[in-house]
Amino acid sequence: MVLYRPFTRSELPDDTASLARTLIGKIVVRELPEGIASGRIVETEAYVVGDAAGHGYRGQTPRNRSLFLGAGHAYVYLAYGISYMLNVSSEMPGVGTGVLIRALEPLEGIAIMRLNRGIERLRDLARGPGRLAQALRIDRSLDGLDLCRKGPLWLATDEHQTGDIAQGIRIGITKDADRPLRFYVKGSAFVSGPKSLNG
Repeated sequence: MVLYRPFTRSELPDDTASLARTLIGKIVVRELPEGIASGRIVETEAYVVGDAAGHGYRGQTPRNRSLFLGAGHAYVYLAYGISYMLNVSSEMPGVGTGVLIRALEPLEGIAIMRLNRGIERLRDLARGPGRLAQALRIDRSLDGLDLCRKGPLWLATDEHQTGDIAQGIRIGITKDADRPLRFYVKGSAFVSGPKSLNG
């Protein structure tokens, strides 16, 4: 059993890029009927105010309303009709910004994650945003949840000391693609993307 506590709203920094960095080393906890599955965040991407790549750039819609709820809520969407993506809303209510959780290092419930993913290899269970959502069985039913309190999906923290945090450009986007808004644990085998971007 891993000991951790909820990452409270008062601990959230008040801007998106700072939150993306702060979330490195925190834990995503998924409570499922068969047990808890969790992983430590090793990679994030920030989608800031005025960011053409952000889902809130053109304003609020029924699909993205969770981005506008205020910091610390889940925004879950389906990308390319295939993979769900977990984001954390990041600023004051009415501001549509967020942080994409890109990769986790599995902690608890590894057998559950293996079953959900249909693979054995630990490194690939949650290395990438679509994979981690599948591993933790995250879908649109969790959209809008308050991640700063215990529930089906929540954010936790512990005494873990995160290693060196590197910063670079985001992956797989075309708009505002040159912004250095991706954060990751340098040297982690669980970070997604090509090795050339993870030095």
